[in-house]
Amino acid sequence: MNKLHIHPKYCKGCQICVEMCPKQALKPSDKMNAKGYLLPVEDDMSRCNACRECEILCPDFAIAIETDDE
Repeated sequence: MNKLHIHPKYCKGCQICVEMCPKQALKPSDKMNAKGYLLPVEDDMSRCNACRECEILCPDFAIAIETDDE
């Protein structure tokens, strides 16, 4: 199963990754980083098809998907 990696110090909590995921594999959480921004978390990574839209669209390069092949 694919795995989500969030870099908390870079995330601004914009939730673009959550909104743009075509498979709804991510969700907003109540977990905050040091700056007080809400971080995204895995919802159901079995739905993730590793399209990397979340990585591509993140303006701060704060998210990465690790695939089974990596």
